[in-house]
Amino acid sequence: MIQIAIVGIGAGAAAALLFASVTSGSWLSIPLFYLAPLPIMIAGLGWSHWAAMTAALAGALGLGAVFETVFLLAFAAGAGFPAWWLSYLAMLARPVAITNGSGQGAESFEWYPSGRLVVWAAVLGVLVVIIAIPNFGVDADSFRAGLRDALNAIMRVNNGTPARAGSNTERLLEILVNAIPPAAAVLATITNLLNLWLAARVVKFSGRLARPWPQLSSMSFPPFMTPALAVAIVLSFLDGMLGIVGGIVAASLLLAYGVLGFAVLHAITQGMSARPFVLSITYAGVILLGWPMLALCLLGLVEMAIGLRGRVSTKRGPPTRS
Repeated sequence: MIQIAIVGIGAGAAAALLFASVTSGSWLSIPLFYLAPLPIMIAGLGWSHWAAMTAALAGALGLGAVFETVFLLAFAAGAGFPAWWLSYLAMLARPVAITNGSGQGAESFEWYPSGRLVVWAAVLGVLVVIIAIPNFGVDADSFRAGLRDALNAIMRVNNGTPARAGSNTERLLEILVNAIPPAAAVLATITNLLNLWLAARVVKFSGRLARPWPQLSSMSFPPFMTPALAVAIVLSFLDGMLGIVGGIVAASLLLAYGVLGFAVLHAITQGMSARPFVLSITYAGVILLGWPMLALCLLGLVEMAIGLRGRVSTKRGPPTRS
């Protein structure tokens, strides 16, 4: 228990320092800021969720003591709680009995599905953005006005002059006001997934990861994802705050489907001689360009609709492990 407390406090201090680096105003502080959940997840995956909870609390209280309550709440909602919850779920397992060929039973573990971890990363990304909405306004009009004023203030600092009505800058502001909420949800989802993957890699390298590494090509989503995405897309076309929230949810869930698209691509390319080239080009395209992710989102949607991996596997046999 003492070791868990020490690890948790150390991880919380590291996470708080990464989170507080944004106050320096340096460009380097931006990636450090988004890596703030990483120490908490490492503590959760390598030791226990109690270590992750201790880290989240220690980081939040430390930031609150040095800065102000806003930092405490922002860290808790944006880094502490999501990091603790994802690491808790990742190490969640239940024993299952396995019967071998001789009829004797052996105990193994069924781990929390990786597909549901991706869904939770998307849900937490949505919650972070929704929690931040009241900082700008409590209804659609006041939210857009508050966000526009904040963006205008940033542009005034950078350019020296505020945006004028009818100018190109004003039109850019209107585009950003509509694009930033769903983009923020996508970024929060990516941050959750990337930090979870990095934490698992670090803990696996240290030999402390009790969970076997998941097979990406076999990842699947729960059935409710399809109707949830459909409802979110319909709501995104409505006016008011409901439309804003619908757009945020739709963007985050579409990114999750893009991750499923990667899983489908890994599965259907198994056995192909060009598989390394196809995967390398796809990953590079997504990282450098971004828009190829839309094709992967479509691939994930097709998988949920017709079971593409199952159709391919029936033609060439079960896939090998990737």
